[in-house]
Amino acid sequence: MRYLPIVKDHPEKPIFGPEDATRNPVYPPAIKPWRSIAKAISWRVVGTIDTLLLSWVVITYLGPALGRVAVSSGETLKTAGYIASTEIVTKIVLYFLHERAWVRATWGVSVEDGLRRDSHRRTVTKTATWRAIASSDTFFLALIFTGNVGTALSIGGFEIFTKLFLYFLHERAWVRIPFGIETQN
Repeated sequence: MRYLPIVKDHPEKPIFGPEDATRNPVYPPAIKPWRSIAKAISWRVVGTIDTLLLSWVVITYLGPALGRVAVSSGETLKTAGYIASTEIVTKIVLYFLHERAWVRATWGVSVEDGLRRDSHRRTVTKTATWRAIASSDTFFLALIFTGNVGTALSIGGFEIFTKLFLYFLHERAWVRIPFGIETQN
């Protein structure tokens, strides 16, 4: 009879949570709602400019190929403006709610030199969840204002790529801004 050697199991690193206990502080810094509001507003400026430009390009150049009746450049800019301005309201509300949910989640958060730090994995996951919510919102707004599923899918689809990149940069910039973070002793 053959016996297998005894192997001591070493615990695997967790998929979610801190990689070591020192990165899981007892009293992590508190994130104030004002920080979430400031982040929502700053992101909305970036996001609205992107949506306006992207909507105008898609409606102007792809819209006719996707079955949308060709209209004047003034009309395409007006429609793009409706999409972008309406999403200012919907996305600020959605972003604030998304941000507050992530404040409650402590996965990927550490404290280094007394400052709160988010891991890159946390930022990537947060980016992906936000993009799913936001692109769905953009799709529905574009559908309402263009009346064309193909155009709405194109606007929502293209913005996935532009805004994933822009949102990741926005999140990494805010990691370095201490506004609205209160350390607890």
